[in-house]
Amino acid sequence: MSATTVLARKWRPKSFAQLAGQEHVVRALSNALMQNRLHHAYLFTGTRGVGKTTIARIFAKSLNCLTGITATPCGECSACREIDNGRFVDLIELDAASNTQVDNMRELLESALYAPTSGRFKVYIIDEVHMLSKSAFNAMLKTLEEPPGHVKFILATTDPQKIPVTVLSRCLQFNLKQLPPALIAAHLQQVLEQEQISFEPAAVNLIARVAQGSMRDALSLLDQAIAFSAGKVEEATVRTMLGAIDQGYLFDLLVTLRAQDGAALLAIADNMAARSLAFDAALQELAVLLHRIALAQTVPQAIADDEPERERLLELAQAFTPEEVQLFYQIAIHGRDEIDLAPDEYAGFTMALLRMLAFAPARGGSQPAMVAPASAQPSARPVAAIAGKAAPAGKSVVTPAASAPVNHAPEDGASDSKTASAGQPDWGVLLTQLNVQGMAQQLAKNCVLQSFLDGRITLCLSQEHKHLQANRMATEKLQAALGDYFAKPIKLNIVLGKTESATPAVVEQQAKQFRQQLANDSIAQDDFVREAQAELGASLITESIKPI
Repeated sequence: MSATTVLARKWRPKSFAQLAGQEHVVRALSNALMQNRLHHAYLFTGTRGVGKTTIARIFAKSLNCLTGITATPCGECSACREIDNGRFVDLIELDAASNTQVDNMRELLESALYAPTSGRFKVYIIDEVHMLSKSAFNAMLKTLEEPPGHVKFILATTDPQKIPVTVLSRCLQFNLKQLPPALIAAHLQQVLEQEQISFEPAAVNLIARVAQGSMRDALSLLDQAIAFSAGKVEEATVRTMLGAIDQGYLFDLLVTLRAQDGAALLAIADNMAARSLAFDAALQELAVLLHRIALAQTVPQAIADDEPERERLLELAQAFTPEEVQLFYQIAIHGRDEIDLAPDEYAGFTMALLRMLAFAPARGGSQPAMVAPASAQPSARPVAAIAGKAAPAGKSVVTPAASAPVNHAPEDGASDSKTASAGQPDWGVLLTQLNVQGMAQQLAKNCVLQSFLDGRITLCLSQEHKHLQANRMATEKLQAALGDYFAKPIKLNIVLGKTESATPAVVEQQAKQFRQQLANDSIAQDDFVREAQAELGASLITESIKPI
């Protein structure tokens, strides 16, 4: 009986059309192939399992397909079949982690001087290229500067920072992004349907989240789940396999947190401890759940109608304000970072829950003395502004506390500013979830959402920032980030006009000023600072104070 091929190999894409995600890389390579504008060296960067080597092999087929240089290799000719089977003599794959020395590189480069045996090009795929020694990189430079016309280099790495700049400057670089869970889940469902294996969508979604953006990891976990569950992929079985937390505990924690019942919170934590559940994983899953609640608040249509937990998610989305969800999310991820520093995992987990309880904003009651802007995270204990006394002239001491923790106070009804109006998502909240940087981020921050309907988003940009609209690349990156976030094509339209509401950039600046004022006040009323001012005649250098 022949051995079963693992899913990660069986379902490895053999053409650009079969790839899930990485559209920006596929589009660039396809255009280069169709226009025959080929570079001699390419560098693919990205975390494990996102498709670096897969794209390299498909590109090698595109270069050597007997039908000609094409973005759609036939897959049937001898060159395509041999590449798919790993037997193409002119495709040389090298694992740099196992061949780090200069002698290995010199041998490879010497073979590059000879013409291809059967193909159009000799293609060298060097995986984990950052592992090469300095002398090996130096040996490669000469060939990268003046490569033979029949040679193409495709370098792949998970750590481009370790590659010399002299090598980077001679390559076309493509950064492969981690795949969103929704896209991974959709692909896994297709695989299961083709394999005729029954499954529960919740189980597939769980695997997609645990894979952390890696399709290869997701397929390997799916293989494990099929074996573990004897042919049927069910949520309970997958949770047991992964050591994941039962979602019921997490929903109960949030319901209890909403009721501000500290005793019940600890009772749930005790029950989890009795079942020997991993509290580190519990904080991670709690952060995932809070992210889904934020999605339900901002873009309700992002929660699928067939989502098993849809009703509970929407209920919690109504129960909490967006500010509370953002605050609890921050506490959960920081609590996970700090859990190794805690006396034990139970103490670290329960302290995170007690923080959520302590910093949850009071509902109703009188207005606090100091009011946070809508974007600030709420706190139960506002810091009142205190005027500091002047120190004697001529004496100056830098305080030992250059950074002060910041507490924020909510305004009654402040959460209304985060609530979507007329069924539209809040652009400021949505922006915090997008993977955008540089000019694309600046463009997004200076816009307000005008409409979002049928996959078309219209943003309004004020005239004073119209130069941002002129940057076509920034607009394309923002549109791509929106498409990645919603896991579907998004059409972005940016119009110039008057922004009626505050842009995220304005809100961010207001929050920054507010945090700075709170930090100044916190330092000014610090006992150590007051004592230094009173007994040593020290003065406070306010420029050294930075909020944390």
